[in-house]
Amino acid sequence: METKESQTTFTPSWLRKTEIPVVIAGPCSAETEEQVFETCRGIAATGKADMLRAGIWKPRTRPGTFEGIGIKGLPWMRQMKMETGMPVTVEVAKAGHVEACLEFEMDVLWVGARTTVNPFAVQEIAEAVRGVDIPILVKNPINPDLALWLGAVERFQRVGIEKIGAIHRGFSNTSEKVYRNRPQWLIAIDFMDRMPEIPMINDPSHICGNRHMLGTVAQKAIDLGYDGLMIETHGDPDNAWSDAKQQITPEIFGQMITDMKLRYDLEDDPNVQGSLEFLRQEINQIDDDLINLLGERMSVVRKIGEYKKERNMTIFQPKRWHEILEKAQIKGDNNNLSDRLIDKFLRAVHEESIDQQEKIMEDRWKPKVSE
Repeated sequence: METKESQTTFTPSWLRKTEIPVVIAGPCSAETEEQVFETCRGIAATGKADMLRAGIWKPRTRPGTFEGIGIKGLPWMRQMKMETGMPVTVEVAKAGHVEACLEFEMDVLWVGARTTVNPFAVQEIAEAVRGVDIPILVKNPINPDLALWLGAVERFQRVGIEKIGAIHRGFSNTSEKVYRNRPQWLIAIDFMDRMPEIPMINDPSHICGNRHMLGTVAQKAIDLGYDGLMIETHGDPDNAWSDAKQQITPEIFGQMITDMKLRYDLEDDPNVQGSLEFLRQEINQIDDDLINLLGERMSVVRKIGEYKKERNMTIFQPKRWHEILEKAQIKGDNNNLSDRLIDKFLRAVHEESIDQQEKIMEDRWKPKVSE
């Protein structure tokens, strides 16, 4: 990735840059004055970050663990702001946190995942910043609830906050084996589609829960057109007081950002769009064919439904379903299609087939008459 010296300045949308993503870095938690100063100075020395972060208050699942240094850490962040010339951001979970952050001149506030799930808490923070010109970043809720995420942003919009960004940090899933928090990229993409004016930051640290996957997840976010990254960085990550496994040193952070490949939107470039148009027309035609084929398939499905109804047969036939799935996965593999795609696609088709046959059984199906 290009050096920060070549970057453009912030646009009126405050967090969205024309080419180079915004990079936010700092420790998961502010622990000691020495640790904050060492880490922030190390990050600044790389020239790869735009903003410094640190957790001051840490909402923990169970009591008895480190819950943050508290207000004591805010002067440390303000000192690093003055020394490095970089803006600073911290997490807030209630109105009292907001008041303390404003007193110590924090530049940006973010709402954590555990707070986003609670509309009352979000509203309390929103009321605390009413009339204040301060940017707010909103992390996705712990569980995959897009409405809660959108609603949290809307609460800040309603109190007049204009500079708002979203942070995608993944979603909790008890069956997850790879990530700490499953990314579920499509939820974040859906958010960007519904609120295109809101910049989207990716937090690979909380998605991964480890160091070795950070670069891969961060690069995917850039490939998808995210506006920035938030990377947990610590001067001595192995001995961090919280989330040690997912933090990296400033040196590794600097190298990771250097090694990343930029992607460009180029949506308004007529030369690029002209070259893509022919291929997009091919996609459009294939999509039309797929829809028509699905329509033909459902026509046969309804005939099968009539047959089952006449003979009092059950709609769901497990043996037949597993045969279809198994054969399709083999064919999918031969066409470079993942088992995941085949499984999700066929399950959606199967669900629609069951629904249509159920309507036949209940005499609820009526053909649509075209005008």
